[in-house]
Amino acid sequence: GGAGGALAALLSSSGRVVAKGRDDDVPNDPFIVLLNGLYRAVPAGHGPGDNLGLSTSVVNLSDGSYARTRIYPVFGIPDHEDQDWAIGSFYARFDESLPPLCAYKVPGGAFTAVFLETSAGFVDFIDDGHGGTYLIGTWELTILEGTGIYKSFVGGHIHMDDILDALPNGTFDEQCVCHISRP
Repeated sequence: GGAGGALAALLSSSGRVVAKGRDDDVPNDPFIVLLNGLYRAVPAGHGPGDNLGLSTSVVNLSDGSYARTRIYPVFGIPDHEDQDWAIGSFYARFDESLPPLCAYKVPGGAFTAVFLETSAGFVDFIDDGHGGTYLIGTWELTILEGTGIYKSFVGGHIHMDDILDALPNGTFDEQCVCHISRP
């Protein structure tokens, strides 16, 4: 009983879930990550075996339409402050004929998002000096689904500040800051 029992009753009655019993396991609102590196195709049938726990009706990361790059922490993901080490994977589609979906696999879960038509998109195109082109712009996304500690971000927003280097060999190298917030 006592204060501990009252606190437990309050937490359970409010429907609040405390991950691992610690509030500091939940990401900040907002939190910030960096998508950084070369994209590698995810061949059909070779996506993550469990589709990151996400619904295949939203994204099917094994359908051959996604490419993957690395995610680095910038701000707000507990116990992951070292910006020199990748903490996850970002999956995106580059085929404009397909729905503009993406997925983030980060410590504690995963989430999907859709790029909004109201995004500014790429607005500057600059020669990268090596035969490719820097595509510079901003993107707005809505979070569709979340697992683990990211469930409370469903319906939330992602603002991307993006520099995508379209390389002459047809691959892409990205540096994109993602500001991720709850609804």
